Amino acid sequence: MPTVVANENAMIRTETLQSVLGDEATVVTAALETTDDIIESAGDAVGLVVDVNTPVPTEVFEACPDLQIVARAGVGVDQIDFEAAVEHDVTVVNVPDYCTEEVSTHAVSLLLAGVRRLTEYNRTIEDGSWDWTDGQPIHRLTSQTIGFLSFGGLAKRTAEKLSGLGCRMVAADPYVEAEAMDDYGVEKVAFDELFEEADHISIHAPLTDETHHLFDKAAFKRMSETAVLVNVGRGPIVKEDDLAWALENNEIAAAGLDVLEEEPPKDSLLTDRNDVILTPHAAFYSEESLTELNEHVANDILAVLAGEKPEGYVDPESDWL
Repeated sequence: MPTVVANENAMIRTETLQSVLGDEATVVTAALETTDDIIESAGDAVGLVVDVNTPVPTEVFEACPDLQIVARAGVGVDQIDFEAAVEHDVTVVNVPDYCTEEVSTHAVSLLLAGVRRLTEYNRTIEDGSWDWTDGQPIHRLTSQTIGFLSFGGLAKRTAEKLSGLGCRMVAADPYVEAEAMDDYGVEKVAFDELFEEADHISIHAPLTDETHHLFDKAAFKRMSETAVLVNVGRGPIVKEDDLAWALENNEIAAAGLDVLEEEPPKDSLLTDRNDVILTPHAAFYSEESLTELNEHVANDILAVLAGEKPEGYVDPESDWL
């Protein structure tokens, strides 16, 4: 029976994968921390299921001749060598919409917590204070503009949830037409305009050469001094040392980050700050989202083994890769 090797990870649930695959393939779990780990565990596997922390470089495709599919149990696929996948006729899939509800809710939560200075209030109370002025200045959200970097499915759902709060919304995304944004009550702006128009910015973009360290000192200098920056996209879009500088120098007011340049962080300048909310790359999580994720991955594996195009097929010619 063909073998599918899945990374040992709380997101990847063997029972769910196996229940969908049935007798078509056997799921084996392994700790896939290095390229050597993958090669040793998946040398004769037809499928490989990986998480965000598992790189799949050229060497894996060269050493695993039976490999037919690499399934990213999640959204981002920047850790997979697509040229090698194409060269070795391996299909790459991801699951872009399994956690739309969770990530959009998380983004709204980080934004509102930053706008209302919840972390700062909580920490000052823990330190013995009881003073509403500890959070100054706070501005009414209905008078402000929320900006989105990228306007895919996650940002669209976030906009839907924010629409009831009465704030204006704008988005910068060269791949989404203005008419599509209009449907969500969002105005299309150029990237440079985003800093001029938005009081707060929520990042939903994938990591590409163009987005890497897009938010640096120059960008923070252009943001409002009362701005909250939210990142539920990819960590390296934000240059963290520059973000710490911006917060320290009152270039922006607060940040809510679910993703970081280095995960888990080591010696980060952003930890233990009252103006930063950090969550451990957890925006995707609910029990329901993980069930949907694993069922989707398993069904894509079945499709590839049957010679069919999987629902989560990632086109190697996509502009955003």
